[in-house]
Amino acid sequence: MVAGPSQRFGRRRVLLGSGSVAQGTLPLVFRHFGVEPGQVTVVKTCPDESGIAQALGVRVLAQALTEDNYASVLEPLLDAGDFLLNLSVEVSSLALIRLCWKRQALYLDACSEPWPGRYDNPALPLAKRTNYALREEVLALRTDPQAPTACVTQGANPGLVSCLVKQALMNMARETALAVEPPASHSAWAELARRLGIRVIHIAERDSQTSMRRKQNDEFVNTWSVGAFVDEGLQPAELGWGSHEKHWPAGACRHGDGCDAAIYLKRPGIATRVRSWTPGEGPYHGFLVTHAESISIADHLTLRDTAGAVAFRPTVHYAYHPCDDAVLSLHELAGNNWRLQRRQRILRDEICAGMDELGVLLMGHPRGVYWYGSRLTIEQARALAPYNNATSLQVVAGILGAMAWALRHPRAGLVEPDDLDPTTVMALATPYLGELAGVWSDWTPLQDRSRLFPERKDASDPWQFINFLVR
Repeated sequence: MVAGPSQRFGRRRVLLGSGSVAQGTLPLVFRHFGVEPGQVTVVKTCPDESGIAQALGVRVLAQALTEDNYASVLEPLLDAGDFLLNLSVEVSSLALIRLCWKRQALYLDACSEPWPGRYDNPALPLAKRTNYALREEVLALRTDPQAPTACVTQGANPGLVSCLVKQALMNMARETALAVEPPASHSAWAELARRLGIRVIHIAERDSQTSMRRKQNDEFVNTWSVGAFVDEGLQPAELGWGSHEKHWPAGACRHGDGCDAAIYLKRPGIATRVRSWTPGEGPYHGFLVTHAESISIADHLTLRDTAGAVAFRPTVHYAYHPCDDAVLSLHELAGNNWRLQRRQRILRDEICAGMDELGVLLMGHPRGVYWYGSRLTIEQARALAPYNNATSLQVVAGILGAMAWALRHPRAGLVEPDDLDPTTVMALATPYLGELAGVWSDWTPLQDRSRLFPERKDASDPWQFINFLVR
């Protein structure tokens, strides 16, 4: 499956970063976009210890990027029509987008990042450490709708899950005999969600990948970047706040500016658990880690009345159960007062079993909840692409799909995942997602709750946030 002429790169591309997602992406860029090794430069903080870039014949520039040097390092590598794929951490997305527009180059990242010292700065107000604040800063760049395309927060989640939400809405309409045409605007998608009775959307993920070598003391084990996971996990928990909610959470705050689609809690996401459900796992407790899609999906599925008041919006948030060794790592991290372990290990080649079950759980329809997403085993991931596990390949799939969209729309300005045509994105992503499944269930967060201890809950409406929150 090779991209057609309209999707091929004619110029240079620069890949920032060398983590598990960057390693898994590089060979597939060659597979799909007609790229020659001499057209690619990888910029990373240290020499290529993995040997992947060398094996592919790609030039590596070992140079850490800082606020002082990023422009001088990258400007010689970028001209009109080139493509900067940013898969790094602690390099400002805002700065890189401005640089790309100055050089007339295309841009894509999987997560909007600030310079170091923002997520973990106790001197900053909590509101400034949120993804909501960072998203508003990025969206403020939207002054030229015909600037070179800059796709922001486009991986698996955030990214691919915005496509999954749209497909899930269409599936639900079809399977409940609701005759609709595919919506052509954000408001039309929001109206469809309202007609289907959607009250809550979880990005519901259960990663069951494991290895024979279990987590050791003073070690953080994960199936993707340890640094990025801990950074986002120590940000305040955030969620899109639905119009149906009746109970204000303890310690919750509004921002008072911007789109006003989300709230944040005065506690870290990796110390906040919620009840959720996936087909393979069943009921589980996941971490309410902040992610950009919790805000963007809620924002784009908002309907307002003629006076501008919110008439409809679902509650949206992440419910993440990482691999079991990562859960143990989080417990140890919390016990160390959030000081990161001395050793970090990314599971890939040593994984012996498991899958990443990543999807969206839509709740509120009279028929029940509906989960739609990717169920990708480690065996499938290894057969589909080199240098990947199931988790990284789902992210890479979203990146590839958005790259294809950007090449077809090179002058679209700044876009979020919710702005992209899901057909284009999924055409390239789907072959890397294993089983794409849609499953109905009668699960609710009130189902089979223990009677041993009193709990704060609302038995009259299962879709209230207080029923999901684990105390």
